[in-house]
Amino acid sequence: MHDIRFIREHPDQFDAAMKRRKVDMSASSILEIDSARRALQSELQDMQSRRNIASKEIGKLKANGGDADALIAEVNDIKTALPDIETREADLAHKLDSVLMEIPNILDVSVPDGDDEHDNELIHSYGDIPSFSFTPIDHVALGEGLGQMDFALGAKLAGARFVVLQGQLARLERALAALMLDTHTSEFGYIETVPPSLVNSQTMTGTGQLPKFAEDLYKTDDKWLIPTAEVPLTNIVAGDILTPDILPIRMTAYTNCFRSEAGSAGRDTRGMIRQHQFSKVEMVSISHPDDSAAELERMTGCAEAILQKLELPYRVLKLCSGDTGFSAEQTYDLEVWLPGQDEGRGMYREISSCSNCGPFQARRMKARYRDKDTGETQFLHTLNGSGLAVGRTMIAILENGQQEDGTVCLPAALHPYMGTDRLIKQSA
Repeated sequence: MHDIRFIREHPDQFDAAMKRRKVDMSASSILEIDSARRALQSELQDMQSRRNIASKEIGKLKANGGDADALIAEVNDIKTALPDIETREADLAHKLDSVLMEIPNILDVSVPDGDDEHDNELIHSYGDIPSFSFTPIDHVALGEGLGQMDFALGAKLAGARFVVLQGQLARLERALAALMLDTHTSEFGYIETVPPSLVNSQTMTGTGQLPKFAEDLYKTDDKWLIPTAEVPLTNIVAGDILTPDILPIRMTAYTNCFRSEAGSAGRDTRGMIRQHQFSKVEMVSISHPDDSAAELERMTGCAEAILQKLELPYRVLKLCSGDTGFSAEQTYDLEVWLPGQDEGRGMYREISSCSNCGPFQARRMKARYRDKDTGETQFLHTLNGSGLAVGRTMIAILENGQQEDGTVCLPAALHPYMGTDRLIKQSA
C-alpha cells in the first residue's frame, strides 16, 4: 500500500513509477479524492470546534440568565448536518483506501525496464546442463513409468491439476521438504514455523493478495486457503511495533499451497508444473529498512544453496518491470534446467522467486519498529522467497537424474533421507 503523503509530495515521481509498471493511474486522480476528503475533514473539524464553543457559550448565558435560543438553534443545526458530512468523509476515505490497495508497489531503481519474462536480466548461471545418450523424457512419463505418479487418480479424487504420489515419490516429497527445512534452520538461522493453512481476509489483505487477486484464491466460508506460506508468516508481525535489536526475523515453513490459477487457463496443463495444490518451503524475513537490500541477496543465496546441494543446474534472473509481482519492489527468479521439457530439448523453469517488498506490505499490515534514537515508529521491510517449490524440485530431480532404463539417480544429499541412491519402478 502507498503512503498518500508521498503521492502528495512527489506526484511526478509517482506517475513515473506507475508508467514503469504500465498502470493507468495518475497522482492527480488519487489526489482529487484525497483533496475532497481533506476538505470534508477540515469542514468537520470547523463545525465540531464551533459546536463546542457554542455549547460553552450556551452554558455561560444560561448561568447568567441570558437568552441562548439562537446558540441552541445553531448547535442543533450543526448536529443535524454532521452525520451527512461524516458519512461523505467516510465514503471518500474508503474510496481512497480502495484505490491505494489496488496499486502495485513502486519498483526499485535497479529493476530493468521490460515488458515480460523475455526482458529479464540474467545475473549468473550455475552447473552444467546434462547431456544424455538418449532423448530425455519429462517427469510425467518418468513418474508414470515408475508407477508412482497418478494424474488420473488425482482427477478422480479432485479434478484436473491434481496428482497422487505414492511409494518412493511420496517419500521424495517428504525428503525434499526435510532437506530444505534442515538447511534453512541449521545453516541459515531461519525459525521453523507451522502456520495455519486457512487465514482471514485481513491477513490476505496484509500481504497484497486481497482485494486485487481474489479470483486466484480458494475460499471456504469466511476463510481463505493460503496460496503461499508468505501470507501467514509475514502477517505474524501485523499490528506490532518491534524493537530494532530483534531484527531481522527469519522464518521458514513447509506448507501446502492452493491456487485457482484463474489467470493461467491453458498454460502448463501437463504434469506437476502448475497445479491447484502444491507444496513449498517458504522463507520470510522481517527486516530493518537499512538492511533489506542485503537481506534479499542473502535470501536468494539460501535458495541457491538448496539447488547446489541437489546438484541441479540453474540460473538467476533479475525480473524486469513488466514481470515483477504486485507487492514486490525487486525480485530475483531462480530457474532450474528441466531436460525433459519441450519434447526433450529442455528448458529453464522457475523454481523460486525471492522478493523485497520494502514497506509496501508493512504499511498494509501496520507493522512497524520504534527508532531507538528518535522514538518514532517507522514501517518495517518484508521479504519472501521460495526455498524451494517442492513439486518443481521433484520434477528437476526426476528429469536431470533419469536413466535410459527409466530409473532415476538421486543426488548424494538425498541419500540419507531416502535410504537409497535411486528411484526404481514400483512393483505391483
